[in-house]
Amino acid sequence: MTLTERQQALVAVAASEAKGDIEGLKNALNRGLDQGLTVSEAKEALSQLYAYTGFPRSLNALGALQQVLQSRQSEGRHTDAGREADPLPKSYNALVQGTRVQTQLTGKPFNYDFAPQTDYYLKAHLFGDIFARNNLSFADREIVTVSAISALAGCEPQLKAHVAGARNMGVSLEQLCDIPQVLAERVGHEEAVRAVKAINEVCGTDLSVSAVGELPATPWPKGEPNAAYAQYFMGNSYLAPMGPVSNVTFEPRCRNNWHVHHGAVQVLICVSGRGWYQEWGKDAIEMMPGSVIAIPAEAKHWHGAARDSWFQHLTFHTNMEEGASNEWLEPVSDEVYDKLK
Repeated sequence: MTLTERQQALVAVAASEAKGDIEGLKNALNRGLDQGLTVSEAKEALSQLYAYTGFPRSLNALGALQQVLQSRQSEGRHTDAGREADPLPKSYNALVQGTRVQTQLTGKPFNYDFAPQTDYYLKAHLFGDIFARNNLSFADREIVTVSAISALAGCEPQLKAHVAGARNMGVSLEQLCDIPQVLAERVGHEEAVRAVKAINEVCGTDLSVSAVGELPATPWPKGEPNAAYAQYFMGNSYLAPMGPVSNVTFEPRCRNNWHVHHGAVQVLICVSGRGWYQEWGKDAIEMMPGSVIAIPAEAKHWHGAARDSWFQHLTFHTNMEEGASNEWLEPVSDEVYDKLK
């Protein structure tokens, strides 16, 4: 891994922000602040991303950072404030400087004649005002951008442009090739695959998708992204309804939040891969194909994939009482999850 721990934190923070995964973002921020990322750098990265992911995600992320800082302060955890960007000279011309920076990134002059106002915003504001702030380097800013766009489906042309631009801004090929691994370990499989494909196409590398955890051949359907419940999962999961039961697929490291089934017993049957089940206050139970677990009503628990394996389980409910419901609780932290082998 040629990315420093601080840069790895920027990868996870940026992609989690772009994905809209607030709990994942809080985990990434806490881990990064423990490993050399400063508050100033975190704020700068999340502020820059409004230009790529929109103000709603950027503002939500900055709010999450505030919550993380308040929590760390109450817990007495050390947090490095870092330094703010140096003030710009009175003679600073954002359009001139931004044009210079954009030319460096693209490798040649770039003019978006189709939409002149957008061209001005890009030059004067994004590459001028924002990139002029020197509490993040140009290389750091492109690591942030590549990581964020990797989490945005349908933005592959922009992703490839920034993969090429990152090289022009001082990101080494080795550092670029490390980004998918960080995404796979800390954010999600789909995000890592997008990064792999873009890097291979632009840089002529032969990074393997399987290296970031491609789903092995399995007779069980993967299903569609589990969008309705994504807020209750760390990482990406997929849902395939199969009549009275559903098949849930978890990518490596994906797990759902702690939760409780009120008035119903949930049954899990592992059909592929390796995963974990854990009840509150008890040791985690490893699940392999053929493992069956009946979860008692009112038991606080979670389940999900192992760190190095996809995981599929069938699930259904039985002994359902009138008014049965599901209560979602706090996420399973990296601290708890990473103790499992």
